[in-house]
Amino acid sequence: MNSPEMKRILLLLFSVLIIPETFAQDPLRFATEIEAIQNREFEKNNDLPLVVFTGSSSIRFWREVSESFPGYQVLNHGFGGSEFSDLIHYRQELIYDYGPDYLFIYEGDNDISSGENPRDIAEEANNLITEIKERLPETRIFVISAKPSISRWHLKENYEVLNQQLERLTRSRLGTYFIDVWTPMLDEQGVVRNDLFIADDLHMNAAGYEIWKSVIGQYLPEIK
Repeated sequence: MNSPEMKRILLLLFSVLIIPETFAQDPLRFATEIEAIQNREFEKNNDLPLVVFTGSSSIRFWREVSESFPGYQVLNHGFGGSEFSDLIHYRQELIYDYGPDYLFIYEGDNDISSGENPRDIAEEANNLITEIKERLPETRIFVISAKPSISRWHLKENYEVLNQQLERLTRSRLGTYFIDVWTPMLDEQGVVRNDLFIADDLHMNAAGYEIWKSVIGQYLPEIK
């Protein structure tokens, strides 16, 4: 019962039990993109902590993320338009196959936009984090809050509820953290800044990513 093979089998059974895979959208729409991520040339540098950023397009478009955090081996596993259910489906390919020391997750933005209830999203997040901590107990998990944006500002209250839910679920777990990028992207009146986005008013420009770099850098103190 204590053999490595039996432990692996039990973990797989645990995964199936805690994360029932039900999807509002077909996760296979990302199959080509996930395959491309896996086919990127990668050789683990054992002298550097391995950091994986994964989640939706705000991660995928962060093309300078590796350069933003020197002293780490940083992988960008963002896949555009994804939701928590999609990350759950591809958790093996994007997370477990790499066994990162630090894992940053950005999901929930598209989930809210597609009409999903914040509490249901938080439950998906909770199930995923529970499994990750079981399979990768030494990995530090960082849940990045949903960001504000001009195009989705009418959903502000739903995003705020989601962020409260995500922050709450990280508090009760060792090695799990919530990163607030919502607040620093607001102006003094509490309205989303209009100078942080490209023409679609949804995705960030360089100024937006500078805010993310500054906030997230506080959780990677070795880079200072």
